[in-house]
Amino acid sequence: MGPHPAVAAIRLAVRRVLHDILTEHTPAPDTRRTPASEAARPSAAERVPAPGTRRSPAPDIPPAPPHQPTPLVLVACSGGADSMALASALAFEAPKLGIRAGGITVDHGLQPGSDLRADEVVLRLTELGLNPAESIAVTVGREGGPEAAARDARYSALDAAAERHGATAILLGHTRDDQAETVLLGLARGSGIRSLSGMAAVSGGPGAARRYRRPFLFLDRQTARKACMVQSLPVWDDPHNADPAYTRSRLRHEGLPALEKALGKGVVEALARTAQLSRDDADALDAWASQAEASVRDAAGLLECAKLYALPPAVRRRILRRAAIEAGAPAGSLFARHIEEVDRLITGWRGQGAINLPGKVVAQRQGGRLVIRQG
Repeated sequence: MGPHPAVAAIRLAVRRVLHDILTEHTPAPDTRRTPASEAARPSAAERVPAPGTRRSPAPDIPPAPPHQPTPLVLVACSGGADSMALASALAFEAPKLGIRAGGITVDHGLQPGSDLRADEVVLRLTELGLNPAESIAVTVGREGGPEAAARDARYSALDAAAERHGATAILLGHTRDDQAETVLLGLARGSGIRSLSGMAAVSGGPGAARRYRRPFLFLDRQTARKACMVQSLPVWDDPHNADPAYTRSRLRHEGLPALEKALGKGVVEALARTAQLSRDDADALDAWASQAEASVRDAAGLLECAKLYALPPAVRRRILRRAAIEAGAPAGSLFARHIEEVDRLITGWRGQGAINLPGKVVAQRQGGRLVIRQG
């Protein structure tokens, strides 16, 4: 008898991601022949062994590739149902593929006894057979609000752990429900199509373009919880996830249920599907903007307003956003309204003054050029 359907689903999701990681980690063999190897290639006569002699391997067989270190994959685990299900699936699948598996839990220090709970999570990860298994304590700042500050601290800790252990990837337990919430939050902010695309199945960290993997983006939250239940895995429900003081918590417990009551079941699936479609469109527009950027800069590297004006708005605004970030504006604090103000320097020029952007960045029009720099 096979595993419970929920357990089979989470294991399959993780197995697919691990196969992707192995494929990326293993270099393709070099089968090219060099002139020297061709010269050393024996003739047909030479390849026929003399009577009584033992056949030796043909000298032109390429040597085996050098041994590749076994990749290490970490799971970020809070102790909640989603990440515990993910940790269990990683612990089950990784050894079968020859992959080392470890786990990291981050102690945000935002609740009494958080250090003890982090120790409990480490114990559970160790019992699953994950090694390394460790807890990292962080200090959460205030920039961007409590949720954003905690997220920034968490990812900084995970990036540091990946570098310290030489990890190839870190698995995150975000589900389809998390994706739907992210799309709705983007809608509420009036963000562009990139925000509506939600979380990517693969995303990067400092120096690693494909560090983070989200195997559960196409699974619902109930599947992960059911998998924990049938495997008798203890889970911890973070009280912050039910605290109405947090926007995502209100959306999860009030907003989405109200939408499903008004529109019927299937809202979460539709929002997740919208995220994928939006991501495809956003990726195409980003690629267009990258190709167009060089054509709108002068010899000194300054943006030419007339050439920017000729571009489609979606492409132009992507170039403006990228220029602002390169000048020092924090990406997380740079909203659509900021880019719209800068865009008016091009499309609605009336001699207006400089535009102040986050990170003490200033954008102003000078002599037909758009200058974006630290103020």
